[in-house]
Formats: sequence, structure tokens, C-alpha cells
Amino acid sequence: MNDSIIKKVRTKNPLIHHLTNQVAINFTANGLLSFGGSPIMAKAREEAKEIAQLADGVLLNIGTITKQEVPAMILAGKTANERNIPVVLDPVGVAATPFRASIVKEILQEVKPTAIKGNASELAHLANIPWESKGVDAIGSGDAEAVAMKVAEIYQTTTILTGKTDILCSDAKLIHNQLGHELLTKVTGAGCLLGSILTACLTTDDPIEQQALTAISFYGLAAKYTASKPEVKGPGTFIPHFIDALSMDTETLLGR
Repeated sequence: MNDSIIKKVRTKNPLIHHLTNQVAINFTANGLLSFGGSPIMAKAREEAKEIAQLADGVLLNIGTITKQEVPAMILAGKTANERNIPVVLDPVGVAATPFRASIVKEILQEVKPTAIKGNASELAHLANIPWESKGVDAIGSGDAEAVAMKVAEIYQTTTILTGKTDILCSDAKLIHNQLGHELLTKVTGAGCLLGSILTACLTTDDPIEQQALTAISFYGLAAKYTASKPEVKGPGTFIPHFIDALSMDTETLLGR
């Protein structure tokens, strides 16, 4: 984890254009605000290019995708590519239906993501590697490192495979993160918010592997800290305290 990246984000307050999961919009916006970024939620095709021209980063999350939203995602992503600002793709539940798979394929034909973040089954699908899933969740097992590396190779991008141990692959290098807590799996939108914070961290001028590792490790540390609080009894009490934790510095989260 690189503390200077977090400080840079909080100084810059980057504007992140979200075309994201309807279920997680409020949680994502509040979480990014707490962390130090500035969210804007804009899915309309009519303004996608203009918003992306104003933004410091773009997040494409297909969690509640409709066919009508795809042109806006492609416009925003292509504009971000032209401006050389980061694009994060979160292919939520891509393995669940042919519709989702076709949407992600269409996006990847037009947009070059800076990073692709997803669970094992989602990334395995992108690499044509069999992996069992249940809806938007990965429930099978396999060689997660091979999946992360294959997706990074195919799409020439940085990959973040989330799970009990997160696996980051950048420039054929593998980095592991074990910070986190199981309560994140009991909260709707936890992965979506991580994608937002990842996009914010990618707006700094640091090496991408440091940016991505900082995002996932800080996020996991904040979750671990939150779960340790005596007032947190379960998912419902976890959420507000987790949003608070995202605003803290790493020294506080480490209990120093």
C-alpha cells in the first residue's frame, strides 16, 4: 500500500464518471466521497461523451445493464481512451447470461480498459476458462492466478481478481492481497464501490500496480478495521461504519 497515492487522491478529488449498477449507486457515491473522490452518475447517451470529457476517470459496471445503456458506456469509454484517462471495467455477472456476455464483448471491441476488476468466474469467462458461478457470484474453484494472468494477456490490461485473496496482475507480475473481511460479501455493492475507488486511485501519476494494490489493500484494511468495532453486529451496522473508515488514514486503520 502506498499512502502517498491516497493523499494524492484526496488532494486532487478526482471526478469519476460512473455508468454503474443501479443497486449500488448510493453506496458507491457515498463511499467514494468518503474516500476522497467526486462521483458523478451519468448513463444517458446524450451526455456520456461530455461527462467523460470533464472526468478524471470512467467506471463501466454492467451490474444492472440494459441494452439502451451500452452506447453510453462505449461513448464514455472511447472518450476516456482518447483523453488518456483511466477506464475500469467491472463485468458483473458476465458468465450468468448470454446477454451479459454479448454486452461485455461489445464494450471490449470498442474500449480499451486500463483495468478489469471481477471475481474468479467473471474473469474466467473472459479468458474462456471454465469456472462455476451462481448469478453474479463465483462458487467454483480453479487456478485463479492463471485466470488473472490470462485476462491481462488477452486484453493487454491490468486485472484485479477479487476473492478471499485478491490477485492483481500487471505486466505479467502477480501481487496478492489478503486484507479484507467476509462481511464485504454480505453487503450489496461492495465490489461496485471497490471499482469506484480503484478508478480514483488510477488517476494519480504512480505505477499502475501500486495504484491498484493501494486501492484493494486500503479497501480491505478499512473493512477489517470496521468489522473489529464492537458496535458492528452484522451487515447492517457494518455499512455506515465502513463508509466512515474509508475516510480515515492508514495509521488510524492499523490502530497506531
